[in-house]
Amino acid sequence: MTATSAFTTSPDHAVRQHWIGVLSRTRRDELSTYENALRDAEYQLIRAPEIGMTLVRGRMGGSGAPFNVGEMSVTRCVVRLADGRTGYSYLAGRDKAHAELAALADAHLQGAQQAHWIRELIEPLAAAQAVRRSQQQAETAATKVDFFTLVRGEN
Repeated sequence: MTATSAFTTSPDHAVRQHWIGVLSRTRRDELSTYENALRDAEYQLIRAPEIGMTLVRGRMGGSGAPFNVGEMSVTRCVVRLADGRTGYSYLAGRDKAHAELAALADAHLQGAQQAHWIRELIEPLAAAQAVRRSQQQAETAATKVDFFTLVRGEN
């Protein structure tokens, strides 16, 4: 394997990155709607939901030198379905039940019914997140102030 091939992503990898991102940003009440369907399969906890901390880093202007912003709480969980599929989740916050549901969703999405789960679970959750994001952007845009400089004519 060459150095460049280690960083290329397959289409399957990109699809999984998308649904993991959607699951990590979803709200618990949105995911709870699907709880019965997600828990319908037999599964075991490989890593029970646990709460920890992670360091958040930032960059001045998005491209400057990195600096430590602070720490935030995260919850992680790993589950394995009876057929061997393993699901993972890392979520911001301290909600163990939410982390378990997200891990179950990840495991289900890796199976033969992937198209069903994407259509019934991921797409509605992604749409709800897009609505929230556009509302937040509209609220932020309403507070935007454009500054301009007057030139005095003295050069």
